Amino acid sequence: MANFKPLQMQLLDDVLQMGGGHVLKFSNRTFADFFREELGIDIDDPKYSEMGGSKGRRMRYFLQNTPRPVVVKALNALWEYREADMERHGEKEIIPNVHRKMAALVQSIGGTWNHQTATEAPARGAPLPVASPETVAAFTSRFMALLDVEPHKRGYDFEKFLKDLFHAYGMEARDPFRIRGEQIDGSFQLEGTTYLLEAKWQNPPTDAADLRAFHGKVEEKAAWSRGLFISYSGFSEDGLFAFGRGKKVICMDGHDIYETLSRSIPLDKVIIEKARQAASQGPIFKRVSDMLDQLTACR
Repeated sequence: MANFKPLQMQLLDDVLQMGGGHVLKFSNRTFADFFREELGIDIDDPKYSEMGGSKGRRMRYFLQNTPRPVVVKALNALWEYREADMERHGEKEIIPNVHRKMAALVQSIGGTWNHQTATEAPARGAPLPVASPETVAAFTSRFMALLDVEPHKRGYDFEKFLKDLFHAYGMEARDPFRIRGEQIDGSFQLEGTTYLLEAKWQNPPTDAADLRAFHGKVEEKAAWSRGLFISYSGFSEDGLFAFGRGKKVICMDGHDIYETLSRSIPLDKVIIEKARQAASQGPIFKRVSDMLDQLTACR
């Protein structure tokens, strides 16, 4: 048996994207097909559900309770699936030194990592693109135009706007970056930290229940993950108070987006400063208008 240590399992959680019971982008059917075709294993066998029936829990049971040569073969095959899927979707690696880490992990259980080292993620603090004045003006116009869009279409336009905005500042919006009801889910990378994103365009301010639900998603991920919650209508004072401080989530509202664009403040600097303020002072929602001195100094 592999008997992976906790830190090794944390790496596998990240590489195989096992948060929330998932494994990569497998459906239940393709997950079963993969194990049957690549390994000759019936992953739907009840014995793999001892820790729970989700794909993630079955994967964890398999990794910890299967002979090492089979685990090595599975990890190499899963990596090939992961790389092919990332290439198909135009995604880049965001886990620093992931090849070195995976090679060491596989070697620790007596196996061989069959993949050449690829270009690793950019170093923490690497300079990000600076959006031109014309690009900022175009985003400002697009954002203001959202106010006139019919409600049933506005969510989709907001989704595209946010995805394009994050790309413009070099923070690659990664799949899943999609709308679910009124809610947009996604992730992006900034200064070596993976941020989960949740965004809503709705009339009522976001309350504590929504913040707690999102924080629960973030807590399921790696220790270096954070969360950015964008609520166009803002957050209720009672909700922010009830949610509390010292969390891994920071917040942004529609006015923050407008202030960021209208004052030509780089979006990445806004998010970094919000995270710094939350870490040093505690509040998860510090308005851009209240951070202008700090933001102007770092431009």
